[in-house]
Amino acid sequence: MRPEKKEDLGRRRHWRVRKKVIGTPERPRMSVKFTGRNIYVQFIDDNAGRTLAAVSSLSKAVPDRAPLAANVTGATRLGKMAAETAKAKGIEQVVFDRGSARYHGKVKALADAAREAGLKF
Repeated sequence: MRPEKKEDLGRRRHWRVRKKVIGTPERPRMSVKFTGRNIYVQFIDDNAGRTLAAVSSLSKAVPDRAPLAANVTGATRLGKMAAETAKAKGIEQVVFDRGSARYHGKVKALADAAREAGLKF
């Protein structure tokens, strides 16, 4: 598959998801982004256009960051950390935004870990 076509398909998937997923102050959007090495999670209020809380595998607040990679194990640990960060900011319910990624593997592991840690979505 040509790289241009793969990028285009990812962009279309992302637009399709974002058309339906909108964050509000009561239920912010939990946006998840995986790169080759890192994981980024943001809690976004789309009405105000503000990021309410964020955590990533590069955050200094994350203890023992060295083994944290963009794999299922790292996603599970970061999902728990994201839920704890959100709860500290008073966020109980979220809308999950997987971006252009399929709900499979790392994305599913992160979502399941966040649910187990107490977030509702």
